[in-house]
Amino acid sequence: MSAGAGPDTPLQQSFASVRHGDHAIGAGVLVAERLVLTCAHVVNSALGRDRFAQETPGPGDTVTLRLPHVEAGRDLTARVLREMWVPPRAGAAGSAPVEPGRVPYHGDLAVLELTGTAPEGAEPAPFLQHNYANETVALWASGNPLPTVRAVPRVSAPPWIALDVLGGAQVTEGFSGGPLWDRERQAVVGLVAAVHRAPEGAAPGARPTTMYAISVPAIEAELPTLPPSAVPTARRGVQQLLTALERVLKGREAVLACEERLAARLGRTSAGPAADLERLVGLAAGVRRGIPELLDLVRDHEPPAADPYDPHARPGPYGAREGWERLRRAARTVRPAEYLTTRQRRDLSGLLAHCTRTDPRTLLERVLPHAPELPAVTGLADAMDALEGFSSTTGAPVPPLLQGVVRISVDERAAGAYPAEDLDAWVERVAARSGVDEAAVCQFRADVTAAAAPVRAPVPVRPATGTPAALAPRVQVELLPTATGRRFTYQIWTFADRQPHRLVLVRDAEAGSEQVVDDIRRVLRTEVREDPETALVEYFLPSAWLGLDVDSWESPDSDEDGPFAPGITRRVVVRTTERSRESYAGWKQRTAALPHAKRLVLDHRHTDRKVARAQLEVHRDAGTVIVCCAPHHHGTLLRQCVQAGVHTVLWHRAEHGEHIAQDLLALVDGTDHAEVPEVVRLERARAMAEPERDTHHGRRLSLLYDAPDHRPPQLAPDAWVLTQP
Repeated sequence: MSAGAGPDTPLQQSFASVRHGDHAIGAGVLVAERLVLTCAHVVNSALGRDRFAQETPGPGDTVTLRLPHVEAGRDLTARVLREMWVPPRAGAAGSAPVEPGRVPYHGDLAVLELTGTAPEGAEPAPFLQHNYANETVALWASGNPLPTVRAVPRVSAPPWIALDVLGGAQVTEGFSGGPLWDRERQAVVGLVAAVHRAPEGAAPGARPTTMYAISVPAIEAELPTLPPSAVPTARRGVQQLLTALERVLKGREAVLACEERLAARLGRTSAGPAADLERLVGLAAGVRRGIPELLDLVRDHEPPAADPYDPHARPGPYGAREGWERLRRAARTVRPAEYLTTRQRRDLSGLLAHCTRTDPRTLLERVLPHAPELPAVTGLADAMDALEGFSSTTGAPVPPLLQGVVRISVDERAAGAYPAEDLDAWVERVAARSGVDEAAVCQFRADVTAAAAPVRAPVPVRPATGTPAALAPRVQVELLPTATGRRFTYQIWTFADRQPHRLVLVRDAEAGSEQVVDDIRRVLRTEVREDPETALVEYFLPSAWLGLDVDSWESPDSDEDGPFAPGITRRVVVRTTERSRESYAGWKQRTAALPHAKRLVLDHRHTDRKVARAQLEVHRDAGTVIVCCAPHHHGTLLRQCVQAGVHTVLWHRAEHGEHIAQDLLALVDGTDHAEVPEVVRLERARAMAEPERDTHHGRRLSLLYDAPDHRPPQLAPDAWVLTQP
């Protein structure tokens, strides 16, 4: 049976069902003529082993596969390629076993080689990196379309992507190892690895089931010897590329030689004497990073007698500089997001793993100061992938990708020669092979170094007090309450100055508030260097749960050092995961007005939603709102504040009345916006230090805080991306 023409035909032609006896237990995807990519734990299950077994299967261990959309009833036999067995492991380095229930973990990849040829009609799947805006689908192990799951990427948690499952679908055992398919872009964007199910009886509007997939960059990093994957067929720019190649690549023998070498480099079969320019371009355009490989190979095929980048040099066999520039422009038209060869990208990733002084978000803002929207990135490698897709602007001889690497090198040089000097050498080599003038790179590096020198000398100060403005680390807790609001699943992230965001803990099993606080304490002890200020703890909540008193939670008493109360010893704030596009527009407007912002009180007169919204519309310059009404109205007013884009909301969870409003106004009066969390923390501590004053307004004091340095998501109402501080 051959897959019929349709939007998912490339997925169906490559989808593999992994079997254990008569049952489908997982999935995989055809990535080459006889190679199937899947998860190692799926192979373990197919062989009847523990799913997290580390040992490489032996030559006698065979796995049964089917290609259900190509030839449904035919069993295929495959063996694990020993050099491409990457079992699950706890960390990025080493081989420590995975703790049961702990995600994300690393590795968990395997490549199976068919013992015979694949059925007629089977085709390797095209691959691309995931896009946050695009819906994806995943097929169950059998390939049956009925249990198909739809999901949208929510956040990168290297090496995984977290996706929200749409439509209330149930993700059961058997999706693992299967391709995550982007219908709009017609490409596989990941490999399904695990799932976190929504708790039973969850409240309406609660966060949906989360599915996890291994990202394409992670697959490429874990399996460096895997043949380059196919990509969706390119059409735009192909004619331009053919014309440019005719001017640069002279003679039939040159075309034949280049096609043969490119096929060998990409792990594909050469057309031999039948090769021509159309086949050469089709081969390059059909494989991930094939176009940069083609340019690199054409340049090296038969070096011209003179420098091809010297505008005054005589034309070599492949034409002068003008021909090369035209060829590069055409290549960027065909594959705008691919600038580097596979080897160049891997070399850069290896160097970036040693870089710790550059914040990826800040890097993008410096390299792309006029971009209307910056992509959400999770690390420097992710930032480089984003910069690779941007072309040089007029008057900028150094491409954005190379600008980014130069800036990282300048930042890292303060910590020592390595990896800064190796980054400089990488830039020099790539620039030379890409036709970028060496003098332009040297001048750009000198400009960045000169601009960075005076910035590092002075210590930043707070405008109101003149005291040092230390950039404290953050611990971010994305909390998913159950219907009762007393049990939770959650993820904990860390973020520090000049460090990338890191997902450090995921709790899939429901836990109480004491366990949440205990995990926060463990993260603070093991993951956060609290110098010079204490960490800021941020709870991210759906808007329906902003009333949870997370700021008063504490861990159980212990013999070591007593209970741990973050609201007293750490600055604890509430943030929301559900800002809309409209609220983000309001947030930006209030940010612009912040230097002269006023305080606004919403009390019992404003508990009607229309009245509250009208007040917030009238006072569009109010950056801080005091909510002072009966507790059962708090949720309504808090949601109105969020929708209006208010930065800071201060309220007392139990008391209300004019005296409370005046106390809270006095508390923030004359206080710089950046100091509000610390002022609130000290007020809570004072209330705890005076137990005889049970009416102290510091008791049960709460703060919703989305300050300008804690920007809301730019593309809301997409789900919150914690990688944006």
